Amino acid sequence: MKQNRENTNAFLIHISAFAGFMFPFGNIITPLIAWQTLKDRSLFLDEQGKEAVNFNISYTLYVFLISIIFVPFALGSIFSRHNNILNSRNFNLSFDLDFPNLFGFIGLGSVAGIIYVIGIALVIIASLKAKEGENYKYPLTIKFIK
Repeated sequence: MKQNRENTNAFLIHISAFAGFMFPFGNIITPLIAWQTLKDRSLFLDEQGKEAVNFNISYTLYVFLISIIFVPFALGSIFSRHNNILNSRNFNLSFDLDFPNLFGFIGLGSVAGIIYVIGIALVIIASLKAKEGENYKYPLTIKFIK
């Protein structure tokens, strides 16, 4: 019975990352609170909590960096006619969606979307593995908490 409770608590630590859909940074704050309250109960919960928190911090950092890379391409496609911006009498805001701008805009947006879907899938996989009692390690996770 005790092992089943540990597995359920580890499952809840991982799945609590979906609180990020309800409030900003909920994907970090909720697993952090759950881990802090449960880490003294067992070594398994401590390891899984650290792994969940580290992954969610890393994932948020990756999405933030991809978003920062994406912004210049988005602004470049909106303000593609920079000569008109410099001449205030002929200010014309246009969306020039030729192939290079469209490729950059959609391409990097797709990469961000793929990373988003991969993050959701990894949280689900980790939750199911923790429910089975397996010690799951997320890929490409920076170890902020050791």
